[in-house]
Amino acid sequence: MTSYLVREWETLPHGEGAGCIPERHATRLVEIAKGSSLSGRGGSGVLEDRRRDLRARGVVGVLAAPECTLEILPKIDVANDASSDAQTAAIRKRLVHMLAVALNLKVETGRITELDWQRETLLEILIRIYCEKLTQAVRGGIPRQYVGREDDLAALRGTLNVVRQFTVNAANPALLGCRFDELSDDISLNRIMKACVTHLSKMSRTAANQQRLRELAFVYAEIADVPTPALRWADVLIDRTNRQWQDLFAMAQLFLRDKYQNTSGGSGQGTALLFEMNDLFEEYVGRLIARALAGTDYRVTLQGGLRYCLTALDSERAVFQTKPDILIWHGREVVHVLDTKWKRISARIDDPKQGVSQADVYQMMAYAHVYKSPILTLLYPHHDGLADREGIQAQFKVTGHDTVLQTASVDVGTTEGIIERLQQIVRPSTDTASRVN
Repeated sequence: MTSYLVREWETLPHGEGAGCIPERHATRLVEIAKGSSLSGRGGSGVLEDRRRDLRARGVVGVLAAPECTLEILPKIDVANDASSDAQTAAIRKRLVHMLAVALNLKVETGRITELDWQRETLLEILIRIYCEKLTQAVRGGIPRQYVGREDDLAALRGTLNVVRQFTVNAANPALLGCRFDELSDDISLNRIMKACVTHLSKMSRTAANQQRLRELAFVYAEIADVPTPALRWADVLIDRTNRQWQDLFAMAQLFLRDKYQNTSGGSGQGTALLFEMNDLFEEYVGRLIARALAGTDYRVTLQGGLRYCLTALDSERAVFQTKPDILIWHGREVVHVLDTKWKRISARIDDPKQGVSQADVYQMMAYAHVYKSPILTLLYPHHDGLADREGIQAQFKVTGHDTVLQTASVDVGTTEGIIERLQQIVRPSTDTASRVN
């Protein structure tokens, strides 16, 4: 098994030497990438197959074919003085942390050694985390619940199925049509866990993970096999009786459903576990800001608002609905609108506009008009090319309004104190609301 590694927006040259990818492997990986819903209309949304190289785009994750794998990691600045392997390990940690926050998972990454972060791909690390959490959970017993059953029995159990008794069993009165509840472990939650174990067995390429998955498959041997499209996700209710399965249920959705990623494959053709970084960054930052303002008079909504920009004159029908990434509310008033952008801006000394897209500014102007917010923020990932400190990079007054549009950055290369650092970015809006009230 040959493994390749590339960062988003970087290239992997075609060829047979070190740091290159043979044409046969490149062709196979591109085919798998095109099967993803993230590949876009032209099929190059994940990988661009160019004449001399492969170019990764703004999608990260792992593409796995029977003979090779390609890992695409995000461009996150970590310690420059560290070795290449150490930097790769650090980026994997940051990406797993972002996924954990976005999916509200409790991931004890400290249990995985530094050597594992350096040697295992993102896919194998996530599989290992899932296996360890599932192994710990099944030691306490897999969940069971009462399930309604119907059967013909010699003695009455539960209640009599009158219609069946006087039709199907009319000629054989020795049998009674019964309806009863039976405590069973063949329930939707366990079927989902089994489907996930089966799916990951086809994706994993390491002997250690394969062994873990075989052991878990034995635990679920008596649970019915259900194809992934037929799984009944809505039947699963996480409450106080099965709270310890919440993370595992979320991880099963990560692997089996189209949430921040896409999984595809079949008949040994290959599999993909991919994440669109714009969506992941938005959810990550939004959940952290919600944590930062927890317990205050402010509330945070993600992809909310949903107000319209225009109203048709002939029909009074509202059109062009808006959906800002993050809204901070004080009572019924929006005090801050934030839009996240997973792209690199430049320092003001290099460009007064910082490379901010004009379309993004127009979008924020629409939010200013529709939501009447005093502060608008375009939030980007911090990088070494900006000022020494993250946070607010530039502020602008919107012409003809008292609204302030600011650009800001947050360093996702380190998780330490990130909630406090985001509090500094949103503090001007909370200070403004406090003065008004």
